[in-house]
Amino acid sequence: MYAILDIETTGGKFNEEGITEIAIHKFDGQKVVDKFISLVNPERDIQPFVVKLTGINSKMLKTAPKFYEVAKRIIEITEDTVIVAHNAQFDYRILRTEFRRLGYNFERKTLCTVDLSKLLLPDAESYSLGKLVRSLGIPVSDRHRANGDALATIKLFKLLLAKDSEKIIIKDTIRKETQGELSEKQLDIVRDLPNKTGVFYMHNKDGDIIHLSKSSDIKKRVNQIFTKTNDKSRKLTKDTKKVTFELTGNELVAILKEHEELLKLRPKYSIIPKKRMYSHAICKSVNENGYYSLEIKPYRECKEPLGLFNGVFSAKNYLYKITKEFDLCEKVNGISEARNNCSGYDEGNCKGACINQEDVEAYNKRVITATTKNNINGKNVVIVDKGREIGEQSAILIKNGSLVGFGFYDLNYQINNIHILESIITPMNGTRDANYLIESYLRKKRVLKIVEIND
Repeated sequence: MYAILDIETTGGKFNEEGITEIAIHKFDGQKVVDKFISLVNPERDIQPFVVKLTGINSKMLKTAPKFYEVAKRIIEITEDTVIVAHNAQFDYRILRTEFRRLGYNFERKTLCTVDLSKLLLPDAESYSLGKLVRSLGIPVSDRHRANGDALATIKLFKLLLAKDSEKIIIKDTIRKETQGELSEKQLDIVRDLPNKTGVFYMHNKDGDIIHLSKSSDIKKRVNQIFTKTNDKSRKLTKDTKKVTFELTGNELVAILKEHEELLKLRPKYSIIPKKRMYSHAICKSVNENGYYSLEIKPYRECKEPLGLFNGVFSAKNYLYKITKEFDLCEKVNGISEARNNCSGYDEGNCKGACINQEDVEAYNKRVITATTKNNINGKNVVIVDKGREIGEQSAILIKNGSLVGFGFYDLNYQINNIHILESIITPMNGTRDANYLIESYLRKKRVLKIVEIND
């Protein structure tokens, strides 16, 4: 017997979500024999993006039953069943969390239709519920509402049952009551972790660091590691006796800290970075007309790299982006095909020689602006971003184009005075890899500001 369910939640911090709607269909493998569908008053705020996604708002839930009022019905309809859900680990975790708040240990076997679909439908383009059922011709209505998604899951599950001719895959895919859930010791560890950005360290019984990683949500990431079922995660989980952490306030500091400490500590279960993280660069030359030309080359062939990349594809994407943003290759006499003739994009080049009626110096100035925008080569700057708490900011110090270190400050005069700034900085290795990490981050994400400094 199966209990096919879907849950809508308030969103919010990991393990602090509340249920807003639940739909459970008791399914005997052929037909639905019982069902329970209800809105639920979560007694907490609903995140705006969730309201927009589901259409469920706080006003709708004012008169809805609270979870403790529907808990008995949920226990009854799911008793002696296997819970089936699309991404079952999420729905099961939410249910267990709600019951745990009531002091009740809710345990059921689970089966995830995402896992099952990956086994039985290996060629599917996407395993998200909406895209998967549409690709299979399964009609779905009330998407992102509990009952609409539960009904779609029933139809998907029927199809998967029919495909499972060996009748062994479902058995292998069903998770035990406690599989994918945390032990009491692990719950204690996770409970004390923050939903904040930083680097966390997993220690064995001797206190040695056996794994470290950055995360924008430390609590959520550690919980994911504890609930993964592959061999490496199970071994790591078994060996972990304590988790410590350091908050960084923002992702860039966390990236740099993780990279340096992985190389220094080389934890047993962590993936150690390659000796060189980049392979290609954007290079500049001057053509016969005096215009600057940009070209993608292997890093070793570039005398003065204007940007480091981990492959040709990412370099091409960035070159195309700055070409458009700074209008580096313009049309000739208004002919629309001229951009292709000009840019030579297929070869990864931007020649600039076809600019019509434009001063060479002005065009070259735009090229320099474009290529130095997210490049730290030779610069003396402080990258300022969010700190670990309100009122605090982080500072990453770059001198002569090389990473010096990072620190945190409360008052602006601390970064305006180079001697004070250097005194609060935690030193880091200024390597090419560090430059690559910084430049890659700046190309993709925003920081609060970048401040030029003078000795």
